[in-house]
Amino acid sequence: MTLEILTADSLSPVRHGFFTRRGGASSGVFSGLNCGTGSSDQSEIVAINRARAAAAMDVPPQHLVGVHQVHSADVVTVTDPAHDRARADGLVTDQPGIALSVLTADCQPVLFADAEAGVIGAAHAGWRGALDGVLDATVAAMEGLGARRAQTVAVIGPAISQAAYEVGPEFFETFMAEDPEYARFFVSGIDDRLMFDLPGFGLHRLREAGVGHAEWTRHCTYSDAERFYSYRRTTHAKEADYGRLISAIIL
Repeated sequence: MTLEILTADSLSPVRHGFFTRRGGASSGVFSGLNCGTGSSDQSEIVAINRARAAAAMDVPPQHLVGVHQVHSADVVTVTDPAHDRARADGLVTDQPGIALSVLTADCQPVLFADAEAGVIGAAHAGWRGALDGVLDATVAAMEGLGARRAQTVAVIGPAISQAAYEVGPEFFETFMAEDPEYARFFVSGIDDRLMFDLPGFGLHRLREAGVGHAEWTRHCTYSDAERFYSYRRTTHAKEADYGRLISAIIL
């Protein structure tokens, strides 16, 4: 099966892709294009999947660069593909030939580009990272390389939608402690449960950071098991592990 790669016209002409799980070599619960080296999938199979993603981005596998994601607001500037795999959740570069990548399975994969300045970025933004400012920090790091906020485009790829993201009152209070205005990203659920709009919150933070254009591809990872991995769906199904989707961008 060939790879399925979602793209956004707004990021054109910068080469990029939000890869679905289709077209990979993994089997079982990981069936498809599992690119997560931190999963319990066979490492040699994950390497095959990552090589396929790299080939689709027209780079050798060692030029498909990522970070050790820790739900932080930390961002690294990548100057060559042999960089240390830092503990961070955002990457930026102004160097051609380096494909910046992030892994997700419900969290937001966000790809950034200022095509005119020749600066790109990628971020992994779950609720914690988004609340702590990883999206803002990625934009700031791009600016440090010469990007301009007003001409930067940011696109959120497949992520868990509000209809599938049930949270408790403690989660809600964490957001209220930061800004009572964040209540608008929640709606009432069953009993004391609430439903959180992660992509809506991500778009808000991107626009507050001053990017010229921000959008979500409107794909929900939880509700489409054939195309996407989902940590929350795996948890509900009591499966042992889950695959990770890869998203990448390159100058």
